[in-house]
Amino acid sequence: MELRQLEAFVAVATELHFGRAAQKLHVGQPTVSELVQRLEREMGAPLLTRTTRRVAVTSAGNELLGRAKVILDEVAAAAAAVRRLTQGDAGTVRLGITPTVAPVLAPHLATALQADVPEVELDVRRMWLTDLDRAVAEGRVDVAITCGLVPDRPGVVGEVFCGERLLVGLRADHRLATRDAVALADLAGETLGIHSETLFPAWALAQRQALEAAVVSPPTVELADFDLSAGRWTTQPDVGWILKTASIVGAEVTDTIRPVIPSQFVPYTLQWNPARAPTAAISRFVHLALTTDVPSGWVTQPDHLRHDPA
Repeated sequence: MELRQLEAFVAVATELHFGRAAQKLHVGQPTVSELVQRLEREMGAPLLTRTTRRVAVTSAGNELLGRAKVILDEVAAAAAAVRRLTQGDAGTVRLGITPTVAPVLAPHLATALQADVPEVELDVRRMWLTDLDRAVAEGRVDVAITCGLVPDRPGVVGEVFCGERLLVGLRADHRLATRDAVALADLAGETLGIHSETLFPAWALAQRQALEAAVVSPPTVELADFDLSAGRWTTQPDVGWILKTASIVGAEVTDTIRPVIPSQFVPYTLQWNPARAPTAAISRFVHLALTTDVPSGWVTQPDHLRHDPA
């Protein structure tokens, strides 16, 4: 039994006319007749009665008709599902992120993906940078996003696609707290509080890169506050200032926050391994991440496909 035979039979049984059935299937009437006759021979029973004036469905035909419709509907649904997968309109994307990505960027991209392709599921997994680096190369996650500039492993493609403005946190009575913006060079002689690299390796890397870009090397001390927002750092007397972004400021703010001048931006890097992308939904998400508008207050970067050098 072939699907074409079932399609021809259902068309004739529905239209009760071989000519109209042929038009519906976009084939010749002799082809429809042959397909139905072959099906009847295989079934061993007449499915239709034909006269010069009318076509009727037999009891055997009625039994087959309902089942044939279910089969054809299932085949059509399966074909549509496969098309959605191959076109990237359905599937699952495993997105690995570091903690700095979680507050703003990950929800922003999830919302954009839901609006663009509602049937693609985004499976967001928070990971440390050391694990994330291996996971994307080995295919345990499909896409990785982290802050800072990270090298690509073999087979991995990386794009620095957006950035978030770098901020400094100062005590309210700090000599620079009344300024609208602060240069890192003006703080180079004061102790910078930094997060544990073991707890937040991605943010620690981004901070080091920001200091190197500003060509400053302040003395440092590890923060006693284990929360990424470091909302209680002002109670640690040996800390003079800290680095922040708006994403990690947190609800508990006890310090004065100022932007860095000249403006510096913490870069966010997207990585994926095209050779280990099992579905088109992954490349669909990558393209969306690299082209959708960035969160409010963020900037695009040179590798962002919507970057405007002006």
